[in-house]
Amino acid sequence: MKGRTKSARRAACALAAALTAALTSVAAFPVAASPRGARTDVSAAIDASASGKPVPSGYLGLSFELSSLVELTRLGEHGNLVTLLRSLGPGVLRFGGVSADTQAAWADAATPRPAWATSTIGPADLERLARLAARSGWKILLTVGLAHFEPDAAVREVEAARAILGPWLAGIELGNEPNAYASHDLRPSPWTSSQYAAQAASILGAVAGDGGSRPPLAGPDVSGSPAIVSWGPGERSLGAALLTGHHYPLGCHGAIRPSIARLLSPAIRRAERISTRRYMSAASRSGIPFRLDEAGSVSCGGRPGISNTFAATLWATDYVARTMAAGMSGINFHGNVRNCDGYSPLCAASAADLVSGHLRAQPEWYALLLDKALVGDVPLPSSLTWERHANIDVVAMRARNGNIHVLIVDDDPPGSRVVAIRLHAPTRFRGAHVLELRAPSPKAISQLTLGDSAVTASGTWGVDDSPRVRADRLGGVTVLVPPSSADLVTLTPAEAIRPMRRSVSKAVPRKRAGRA
Repeated sequence: MKGRTKSARRAACALAAALTAALTSVAAFPVAASPRGARTDVSAAIDASASGKPVPSGYLGLSFELSSLVELTRLGEHGNLVTLLRSLGPGVLRFGGVSADTQAAWADAATPRPAWATSTIGPADLERLARLAARSGWKILLTVGLAHFEPDAAVREVEAARAILGPWLAGIELGNEPNAYASHDLRPSPWTSSQYAAQAASILGAVAGDGGSRPPLAGPDVSGSPAIVSWGPGERSLGAALLTGHHYPLGCHGAIRPSIARLLSPAIRRAERISTRRYMSAASRSGIPFRLDEAGSVSCGGRPGISNTFAATLWATDYVARTMAAGMSGINFHGNVRNCDGYSPLCAASAADLVSGHLRAQPEWYALLLDKALVGDVPLPSSLTWERHANIDVVAMRARNGNIHVLIVDDDPPGSRVVAIRLHAPTRFRGAHVLELRAPSPKAISQLTLGDSAVTASGTWGVDDSPRVRADRLGGVTVLVPPSSADLVTLTPAEAIRPMRRSVSKAVPRKRAGRA
């Protein structure tokens, strides 16, 4: 290339030779013990110089039914809920779900409880919710029912939420899964996005017409990514500040029964990548950030033996990181503190615990704690090369201090080969710290550990005695990952990372590659 000095060409050739040698030398590392005395060698090439937007603060969140708002605010006044929320840092509490349209209604001095409602929320409940938000540092995403179109009550509720929650109000959603109203017999068919937008606009117009500032609108809170294609554009015309939708990889009413094997399968990851692209394409077209405001492993509250197991931890750990890398603005895991057999990240183990306000961390909570380390990081491209197939996924991020975070999730079943994964980039690493997420098996509902410790009632996990790994002579790091486990590897660069002309994924030859 013209203009390049001989020394520059020699440096480039040396770098390419070093990377090629690193890729082909993986098999030279000592073999770790495994159930069958074998391992799968994998190479992960990281473009450590890439630039992008960091994962926003408040990315992690929880979602609850609107009908449980009164109970959650009570738990916020005593017990360990506030402490647990603080352990994740700033977040978002979303109250919505099907109960927002079918069970819970707004009631105040001017609004009596409607005949269809089995519970109500009012100004006093929002005041307790504001105190919970202030004590925990978590903002509130509130769903106002739209299925029973009662615009006067909806306007009063929106105005009360704006006045009482103030800066803690992240947004107002109008209706839960309005795209599915017709199929759920909540609206006559056809029920279109235009009809939804007209009713939403009438409520928002009345709120803005009183001279007060209109609270941020979030929506359309669709049931799944296919619906965002036709329902997303309407939010731009409504002046929405946030696009929202739901995701459940396994359905409770599907033709194929939910199972751990399906939840952790490459097929589910491929389907989720398609779903994520749909959501993010809608965000890109509209110029509005997207938040996955309701998610869980199996719809309809979860499935015992799947949703409350370590398998759900592995799925959630990987899925959250992949949504971060895709550029979403946040994710909320749905839950029910009364149901420890479902997908709830937090629950009360007994009626006595519920009364006392003592909640315990469920499997998905471990995923949130691990992924908390990635908030504020910048996503990095990476690519995998392996000598035989392994059911693993890798997500790489650059932290604010320049360290590289690499999340490795091995979804292979117990008895599979140990994965020896070599992490490398054009920059050299000094070494790495490994935070391990482990359990006896994917079916385990207890004995989960993060950094060799169980999560306590305060949300912490004790002393982290995780191993530290030295770099090899080429500046790469090899980590041994057993099947059905996850590792968060923190790589320390030996020198400052400089932008490269070519990404490492293009510079490194591959025998068999899969996108991380």
